[in-house]
Amino acid sequence: MSLIRTPAARRTAAAAALTAALLVPLAACGNDDTKKETAGSTGSGSASGAPAARLTVLAAASLTDVFRTAGAAYERSHPGTKITFSFAGSQELVAQVAQGSPADALVTADTKSMAKVKADTGTPTVIARNRLVIATGEGNPFKVDELKDLADTELKVVLAAPEVPAGKYSKKVLDAQKITVKAVSQEPNVRAVLSKVELGEADAGLVYRTDAESAKDKVDTVEIPDAQNAIAEYPAATIKDSENAEAAAAFVTWLSSPEAQKILQDAGFQKP
Repeated sequence: MSLIRTPAARRTAAAAALTAALLVPLAACGNDDTKKETAGSTGSGSASGAPAARLTVLAAASLTDVFRTAGAAYERSHPGTKITFSFAGSQELVAQVAQGSPADALVTADTKSMAKVKADTGTPTVIARNRLVIATGEGNPFKVDELKDLADTELKVVLAAPEVPAGKYSKKVLDAQKITVKAVSQEPNVRAVLSKVELGEADAGLVYRTDAESAKDKVDTVEIPDAQNAIAEYPAATIKDSENAEAAAAFVTWLSSPEAQKILQDAGFQKP
Protein backbone atom coordinates (compact mmCIF):
# COMPACT_ATOMS: atom_id res chain seq x y z
CA MET A 1 0.00 0.00 0.00
CA SER A 2 1.45 3.36 -1.05
CA LEU A 3 1.79 6.27 1.40
CA ILE A 4 0.02 9.43 0.19
CA ARG A 5 1.52 12.64 1.61
CA THR A 6 -0.41 15.86 1.92
CA PRO A 7 1.14 19.08 0.48
CA ALA A 8 1.93 20.26 4.02
CA ALA A 9 3.75 17.01 4.80
CA ARG A 10 5.75 17.28 1.56
CA ARG A 11 6.78 20.85 2.43
CA THR A 12 7.89 19.76 5.91
CA ALA A 13 9.98 16.89 4.49
CA ALA A 14 11.63 19.19 1.94
CA ALA A 15 12.51 21.75 4.62
CA ALA A 16 14.07 19.04 6.80
CA ALA A 17 16.16 17.77 3.88
CA LEU A 18 17.38 21.29 3.05
CA THR A 19 18.33 21.94 6.69
CA ALA A 20 20.31 18.67 6.85
CA ALA A 21 22.14 19.55 3.64
CA LEU A 22 23.15 22.95 5.02
CA LEU A 23 24.39 21.50 8.32
CA VAL A 24 26.80 19.00 6.71
CA PRO A 25 29.40 21.56 5.52
CA LEU A 26 29.06 23.53 8.77
CA ALA A 27 29.81 20.40 10.78
CA ALA A 28 32.80 19.71 8.56
CA CYS A 29 34.13 23.23 9.15
CA GLY A 30 33.64 22.81 12.87
CA ASN A 31 35.67 19.59 12.84
CA ASP A 32 38.51 21.29 10.94
CA ASP A 33 38.58 24.19 13.37
CA THR A 34 38.62 21.84 16.34
CA LYS A 35 41.49 19.92 14.83
CA LYS A 36 43.42 23.15 14.27
CA GLU A 37 42.82 24.28 17.85
CA THR A 38 43.92 20.91 19.19
CA ALA A 39 47.03 20.93 17.04
CA GLY A 40 47.88 24.42 18.27
CA SER A 41 47.48 23.52 21.94
CA THR A 42 49.56 20.36 21.79
CA GLY A 43 52.17 21.38 19.26
CA SER A 44 55.87 20.80 19.81
CA GLY A 45 56.77 24.49 19.89
CA SER A 46 56.12 27.45 22.19
CA ALA A 47 55.57 31.16 21.76
CA SER A 48 59.32 31.69 22.21
CA GLY A 49 60.18 29.35 19.34
CA ALA A 50 61.89 26.82 21.62
CA PRO A 51 60.57 23.26 21.35
CA ALA A 52 58.38 21.98 24.17
CA ALA A 53 59.90 19.15 26.21
CA ARG A 54 60.16 17.56 29.61
CA LEU A 55 63.59 18.59 30.88
CA THR A 56 65.60 17.19 33.76
CA VAL A 57 68.11 19.68 35.14
CA LEU A 58 70.81 18.67 37.64
CA ALA A 59 71.59 21.71 39.80
CA ALA A 60 73.79 22.58 42.77
CA ALA A 61 71.99 22.50 46.14
CA SER A 62 72.56 26.23 46.67
CA LEU A 63 70.31 26.92 43.67
CA THR A 64 67.30 25.14 45.21
CA ASP A 65 65.08 28.12 45.95
CA VAL A 66 66.03 30.40 43.07
CA PHE A 67 65.78 27.66 40.43
CA ARG A 68 62.29 26.73 41.57
CA THR A 69 61.30 30.34 40.92
CA ALA A 70 63.24 30.45 37.65
CA GLY A 71 61.79 27.14 36.49
CA ALA A 72 58.23 28.33 37.06
CA ALA A 73 58.96 31.53 35.11
CA TYR A 74 60.47 29.53 32.24
CA GLU A 75 57.48 27.21 32.05
CA ARG A 76 55.09 30.17 31.91
CA SER A 77 56.90 31.65 28.92
CA HIS A 78 57.44 28.27 27.26
CA PRO A 79 54.05 26.51 27.18
CA GLY A 80 54.34 22.75 26.98
CA THR A 81 57.74 22.63 28.69
CA LYS A 82 58.06 20.99 32.10
CA ILE A 83 61.29 21.19 34.11
CA THR A 84 62.20 18.73 36.85
CA PHE A 85 65.16 19.75 39.00
CA SER A 86 67.44 17.39 40.88
CA PHE A 87 69.36 19.28 43.58
CA ALA A 88 72.50 17.92 45.26
CA GLY A 89 76.13 18.69 45.92
CA SER A 90 78.00 19.38 42.68
CA GLN A 91 80.24 16.36 43.24
CA GLU A 92 77.15 14.11 43.37
CA LEU A 93 75.71 15.64 40.21
CA VAL A 94 78.98 15.20 38.33
CA ALA A 95 79.09 11.56 39.39
CA GLN A 96 75.56 11.07 38.03
CA VAL A 97 76.54 12.55 34.67
CA ALA A 98 79.68 10.43 34.49
CA GLN A 99 77.60 7.32 35.19
CA GLY A 100 75.21 8.17 32.36
CA SER A 101 72.16 9.11 34.42
CA PRO A 102 69.51 10.55 32.09
CA ALA A 103 69.42 14.36 32.25
CA ASP A 104 69.36 17.34 29.93
CA ALA A 105 71.40 20.07 31.62
CA LEU A 106 73.87 20.52 34.48
CA VAL A 107 74.57 23.55 36.69
CA THR A 108 77.35 23.28 39.27
CA ALA A 109 78.63 25.64 41.97
CA ASP A 110 82.19 25.68 40.64
CA THR A 111 84.01 25.40 37.34
CA LYS A 112 86.29 22.57 38.51
CA SER A 113 83.37 20.20 39.03
CA MET A 114 81.98 21.03 35.59
CA ALA A 115 85.42 20.45 34.03
CA LYS A 116 85.38 16.86 35.28
CA VAL A 117 82.59 16.00 32.84
CA LYS A 118 83.62 18.18 29.90
CA ALA A 119 83.50 15.14 27.61
CA ASP A 120 79.83 14.69 28.51
CA THR A 121 78.63 18.30 28.27
CA GLY A 122 78.42 21.18 25.88
CA THR A 123 80.46 24.33 26.38
CA PRO A 124 79.59 25.74 29.83
CA THR A 125 78.54 29.33 30.48
CA VAL A 126 78.88 31.01 33.87
CA ILE A 127 75.39 32.26 34.80
CA ALA A 128 75.99 33.66 38.32
CA ARG A 129 78.45 34.19 41.13
CA ASN A 130 78.17 33.88 44.90
CA ARG A 131 80.26 34.44 48.03
CA LEU A 132 80.61 32.95 51.49
CA VAL A 133 79.19 34.27 54.75
CA ILE A 134 79.10 32.96 58.31
CA ALA A 135 75.65 31.73 59.34
CA THR A 136 74.88 31.71 63.07
CA GLY A 137 71.83 30.95 65.15
CA GLU A 138 69.14 33.62 65.27
CA GLY A 139 70.38 36.57 67.30
CA ASN A 140 74.00 35.37 66.99
CA PRO A 141 74.02 34.13 70.60
CA PHE A 142 77.75 33.33 70.60
CA LYS A 143 78.72 36.74 69.21
CA VAL A 144 80.58 35.52 66.17
CA ASP A 145 82.01 38.60 64.46
CA GLU A 146 84.68 37.35 62.09
CA LEU A 147 86.36 34.27 60.61
CA LYS A 148 88.88 33.83 63.41
CA ASP A 149 86.03 33.36 65.91
CA LEU A 150 85.30 30.02 64.22
CA ALA A 151 88.55 28.67 65.70
CA ASP A 152 87.04 28.72 69.20
CA THR A 153 86.97 25.06 70.25
CA GLU A 154 83.88 25.65 72.41
CA LEU A 155 81.95 26.71 69.33
CA LYS A 156 80.15 24.00 67.35
CA VAL A 157 81.05 24.78 63.75
CA VAL A 158 79.84 22.80 60.76
CA LEU A 159 81.35 22.96 57.27
CA ALA A 160 80.67 21.45 53.87
CA ALA A 161 82.85 18.43 53.10
CA PRO A 162 86.12 19.24 51.29
CA GLU A 163 84.98 17.57 48.04
CA VAL A 164 81.93 19.88 47.88
CA PRO A 165 82.42 23.29 46.20
CA ALA A 166 81.30 25.14 49.35
CA GLY A 167 83.77 23.01 51.33
CA LYS A 168 86.57 23.85 48.91
CA TYR A 169 85.83 27.56 49.12
CA SER A 170 85.63 27.35 52.93
CA LYS A 171 89.00 25.62 53.14
CA LYS A 172 90.49 28.21 50.81
CA VAL A 173 89.41 31.20 52.90
CA LEU A 174 90.29 29.57 56.24
CA ASP A 175 93.71 28.44 55.02
CA ALA A 176 94.45 31.89 53.62
CA GLN A 177 93.82 33.40 57.07
CA LYS A 178 95.69 30.54 58.79
CA ILE A 179 92.59 29.65 60.79
CA THR A 180 92.13 26.07 62.01
CA VAL A 181 88.53 25.01 62.56
CA LYS A 182 87.65 21.70 64.17
CA ALA A 183 84.26 21.11 62.55
CA VAL A 184 81.78 18.96 64.44
CA SER A 185 80.59 17.63 61.06
CA GLN A 186 81.30 17.92 57.35
CA GLU A 187 78.14 17.93 55.25
CA PRO A 188 77.50 16.61 51.71
CA ASN A 189 76.17 19.96 50.47
CA VAL A 190 75.86 23.56 51.62
CA ARG A 191 72.12 23.28 52.33
CA ALA A 192 72.89 20.59 54.91
CA VAL A 193 75.28 23.04 56.61
CA LEU A 194 72.55 25.66 56.72
CA SER A 195 70.06 23.14 58.10
CA LYS A 196 72.38 22.25 61.00
CA VAL A 197 72.59 25.91 61.99
CA GLU A 198 68.83 26.44 61.56
CA LEU A 199 68.05 23.48 63.81
CA GLY A 200 70.51 24.56 66.49
CA GLU A 201 72.70 21.51 65.92
CA ALA A 202 75.58 23.86 65.12
CA ASP A 203 76.46 27.32 66.43
CA ALA A 204 77.90 28.53 63.14
CA GLY A 205 78.74 27.42 59.63
CA LEU A 206 80.10 28.72 56.35
CA VAL A 207 77.45 28.96 53.65
CA TYR A 208 76.78 31.03 50.56
CA ARG A 209 75.21 34.44 51.04
CA THR A 210 72.13 33.32 49.10
CA ASP A 211 71.62 30.36 51.44
CA ALA A 212 71.68 32.60 54.49
CA GLU A 213 69.30 35.00 52.74
CA SER A 214 66.82 32.17 52.12
CA ALA A 215 66.67 31.50 55.88
CA LYS A 216 67.02 35.04 57.20
CA ASP A 217 64.15 34.52 59.64
CA LYS A 218 66.01 31.60 61.23
CA VAL A 219 69.71 32.48 61.05
CA ASP A 220 71.88 35.59 61.33
CA THR A 221 74.52 36.48 58.77
CA VAL A 222 78.07 37.65 59.43
CA GLU A 223 79.71 39.09 56.33
CA ILE A 224 83.25 38.11 55.35
CA PRO A 225 85.37 40.97 53.92
CA ASP A 226 86.11 40.72 50.20
CA ALA A 227 89.84 40.47 50.85
CA GLN A 228 89.26 37.33 52.91
CA ASN A 229 86.51 35.82 50.79
CA ALA A 230 86.23 33.55 47.75
CA ILE A 231 83.95 33.95 44.75
CA ALA A 232 81.90 30.95 43.66
CA GLU A 233 81.08 30.64 39.96
CA TYR A 234 78.07 28.72 38.61
CA PRO A 235 78.56 27.27 35.12
CA ALA A 236 75.63 25.78 33.18
CA ALA A 237 75.86 23.35 30.27
CA THR A 238 73.77 20.96 28.25
CA ILE A 239 74.41 17.23 28.50
CA LYS A 240 75.46 15.70 25.20
CA ASP A 241 73.34 12.55 25.59
CA SER A 242 70.18 14.58 26.18
CA GLU A 243 67.16 13.40 24.20
CA ASN A 244 65.93 17.00 24.22
CA ALA A 245 69.07 18.73 22.97
CA GLU A 246 67.40 21.76 21.41
CA ALA A 247 65.10 22.41 24.35
CA ALA A 248 67.97 21.93 26.83
CA ALA A 249 70.11 24.43 24.90
CA ALA A 250 67.24 26.92 24.94
CA PHE A 251 66.95 26.66 28.74
CA VAL A 252 70.70 27.05 29.31
CA THR A 253 70.73 30.08 27.01
CA TRP A 254 67.72 31.55 28.85
CA LEU A 255 69.64 31.44 32.15
CA SER A 256 71.75 34.33 30.84
CA SER A 257 68.73 36.34 29.70
CA PRO A 258 67.64 39.55 31.46
CA GLU A 259 64.58 37.76 32.91
CA ALA A 260 66.61 34.94 34.45
CA GLN A 261 69.37 37.26 35.62
CA LYS A 262 66.88 39.42 37.48
CA ILE A 263 65.53 36.35 39.28
CA LEU A 264 69.05 35.27 40.24
CA GLN A 265 70.14 38.72 41.38
CA ASP A 266 66.92 39.31 43.34
CA ALA A 267 67.84 36.15 45.27
CA GLY A 268 71.27 37.58 46.11
CA PHE A 269 73.41 36.05 43.37
CA GLN A 270 75.98 38.28 41.72
CA LYS A 271 76.28 38.99 38.00
CA PRO A 272 78.29 36.41 36.04
